[in-house]
Amino acid sequence: MKKIWIVLGIVILALVLIGSNLIGKYNSIVTLNESVATAWSQVENVLQRRADLIPNLVSTVKGYAAHEHEVLTQVTEARAKVGGAQTIPQKIDANNQLTSALSRLMLVVERYPDLKANQNFLALQDELAGTENRIAVERKRYNDTVRDYNVFVRRFPNNMLAGFFGYSREDTYFKSDEGAAKAPVVDFGKVE
Repeated sequence: MKKIWIVLGIVILALVLIGSNLIGKYNSIVTLNESVATAWSQVENVLQRRADLIPNLVSTVKGYAAHEHEVLTQVTEARAKVGGAQTIPQKIDANNQLTSALSRLMLVVERYPDLKANQNFLALQDELAGTENRIAVERKRYNDTVRDYNVFVRRFPNNMLAGFFGYSREDTYFKSDEGAAKAPVVDFGKVE
């Protein structure tokens, strides 16, 4: 009779240890999943800051470069796409398009020395540059958080537990644009 109680005690102890381990791993998956959502929220926060600065920047440039209508329109349209994007991949794509349009706008600014000396423009440009740096930092943090989550849910035995509870790999990362490795061509001799 004593042997049965000892065996039963060992089985119960083993079940408690296994259960505790599974609960700990499940809680880690939940924590990492929430970290991904939090990191994305911070990316959206700085992207919104940039979107809020753009109308002021465009208005300032319009006063000096009225005939650069195409570039100003591209910036405005790209900002509208950012506002209309619903999914994370759509938001990433829309923001990459906005970054590209803003780069073209900054090239236009180089053609107007009076604009570059305007205090309002300089302040907006500094704000935008600071915001772009924040975006880069938050994108990296988001990618790092997604990587940590993906590594955890793909490791054995975490992958079985994650699959059982419906957690899967997060496939959305920020990537550089295809042409990002190529330096832009700046031609100061070509003034329209």
